[in-house]
Amino acid sequence: MTPEDQAQLQQSIDTIAQILYRNTPIEQLQTLEGIEQAIRQQTQEWVLPQLGVFLLQQLKDTPGR
Repeated sequence: MTPEDQAQLQQSIDTIAQILYRNTPIEQLQTLEGIEQAIRQQTQEWVLPQLGVFLLQQLKDTPGR
């Protein structure tokens, strides 16, 4: 991964983290276990499906794949 892509990825992760933080009940953010569970639940619900859709579309749009 290029340094430019790394920087863009980090910026995107920071933005996603801010959104997920705003939408996480404060009581889940009191322990490392709660934080880990909240992150896992929210990424499985919101982030990973969208990544899958994007990658599937890229596969369909790329000739020869």
